[in-house]
Amino acid sequence: MALLGSVLAFGGTAWAAPRAAARDAAGASGRGRAAGEPFSWDWLKGHAAALARSRPTPMPKPDPRALANNYDAANRISFRPDRTIFADDGYGVRLFPLLKAAPVPVEISIVERGRARLIEHSEDMFQVGPGEGPEPHVLPGVAGFRVMNRGGVGDWLAFLGASYFRSSGPLHQYGLSARGLAIDTGIDGKEEFPAFTHFWLERTRAGITIYALLQGPSVVGAWRFDTRMEADAVVQDVSSAIWLRRDVERLGIAPLTSMFWYDEGNPQARADWRPEIHDSDGLLIRNTAGERLWRPLGNPPRPTINAFADPKGGSAFGLLQRDRSFDHYQDDGVFYEKRPSLWVEPVGDWGPGAVMLYEIPTAKETDDNIVAFWTPDRPAKAGTSFTFDYRLRWLGGEPAAPALARVIDRWTGTAGRPGLEPIANARRLVVDFEGAGLKGLDRRSGVTAAVSVDQGRLLSVDAYPVVGQPGRWRMIADVTRSNRTANLRATLEKDGRALSETVIHQFY
Repeated sequence: MALLGSVLAFGGTAWAAPRAAARDAAGASGRGRAAGEPFSWDWLKGHAAALARSRPTPMPKPDPRALANNYDAANRISFRPDRTIFADDGYGVRLFPLLKAAPVPVEISIVERGRARLIEHSEDMFQVGPGEGPEPHVLPGVAGFRVMNRGGVGDWLAFLGASYFRSSGPLHQYGLSARGLAIDTGIDGKEEFPAFTHFWLERTRAGITIYALLQGPSVVGAWRFDTRMEADAVVQDVSSAIWLRRDVERLGIAPLTSMFWYDEGNPQARADWRPEIHDSDGLLIRNTAGERLWRPLGNPPRPTINAFADPKGGSAFGLLQRDRSFDHYQDDGVFYEKRPSLWVEPVGDWGPGAVMLYEIPTAKETDDNIVAFWTPDRPAKAGTSFTFDYRLRWLGGEPAAPALARVIDRWTGTAGRPGLEPIANARRLVVDFEGAGLKGLDRRSGVTAAVSVDQGRLLSVDAYPVVGQPGRWRMIADVTRSNRTANLRATLEKDGRALSETVIHQFY
């Protein structure tokens, strides 16, 4: 997963792009001969179902010559601008070459008026720019594709490697990734990475529709991404149909993958001069019970998985980058404060299940160590099928203007009053909330903090308005240490009514 970020960085290479139509890039071989062959969403689902019932065929193999195309080579090989697929109106598509971190070729077809034509993969699609080191290998195959900004300067959407894809969002900076599907994530030695093996691209009035066939040892599936740019978000309406070839212990729907090394809440993990390093700083959940939960991300001492059950099903969830202050990162190269948030909104009845959060330790920023996804309660047995529809929103802000105050800061430290001896064998959590509903309230307004812990003992709790900061309240809780992982839940309330979202902090 660490290498995925390196390859996708290549998606930002800038080249001037003149206008070009799909027919200039479409080839005349395989499924794309002559006028192409009939194609539809129903056809793709039927094709996936038939593959799932048939004997599995070998997956595409990495091209060994691509293994010599390292990160430096990736920045030298580019798709020729005059071969750009679709018009240069913000939805032009260019293809990725085969590289060390993405050596498996995929098939890509263009859909026009209900017919699909396969793009012929040839070396002359690419050009090699100047640079040092060995000449990179330009191979007759492609690893994925990216959707270009108007004018061809940089891209805003990329599909590359297994079933990974990501968008730079409204702040024009890549960060976390999404996946088509997660299989047995967080189960030692069992995780499987199925791959999109064939894409079909269709330019629509609203944007671009991306169809994909997913295959793996345990699964075959069909995906459709109706993708468009809006003023404050990149939006993808996703439909998926899944057929299982064999039992899956943990099926992960709408998986999100990110990186969290450290922030101001866990300074003990800091080994770099920059104050904070993370693509996302928290998991936000809005469940069907009406709760809004904020779980700050952590860098645990050992792999950790948490489940947030929703018996009615359909929790909306996402990995967010709430901290947007440059001063908190001081990185003028990769701009962590601009990394997008990604919000998943279920469509239709997903049935009971849980949002899962999997965190693994990391000591560097090149590792994706955070995964969040929905897992259904329904057993994922061989021969069964699933359908899930949902909306992905790549954001620069919150997924919706919350009526409840948000968690905006969090710190941990020694317990006890400053200036006095710290309380032995105890820890302190400090959380700041901010929101319009807290403005005008003071210590006499009856605001309290409802706090509970599942391990250890709660020693003291205080909640009060921060002086000189309208609408900002602080909650302080001291908790005894436990020899097991402890979860603390805290909500600001008034007269039994929640004024803030619920923060769930984990003490390791």
